Amino acid sequence: MVFVETIALFAALLSTAGVVLAASKAKRPMLRALGSAVCGAASLGAVNLLAGYTGVSIALNYATAFVAVVLGAPGVITLLLMRVLLLF
Repeated sequence: MVFVETIALFAALLSTAGVVLAASKAKRPMLRALGSAVCGAASLGAVNLLAGYTGVSIALNYATAFVAVVLGAPGVITLLLMRVLLLF
């Protein structure tokens, strides 16, 4: 189990570094990162609000919140695809 947690931590750090690198190339990096975080959190909230209609929800935990805030809406879409295709 420690190996899996180490791999997950490494993936989280790698994705965070990628987002920071991409945001630093923008004209206003902090505003861009904040906008992405807000869009990701709103997307995660919208998915869970519409769960009654669609039957698909994403559990709110540290991992999904991290993906939504750091990766934004594309991260939430990836979580949805994983949820639907892999039937978690």
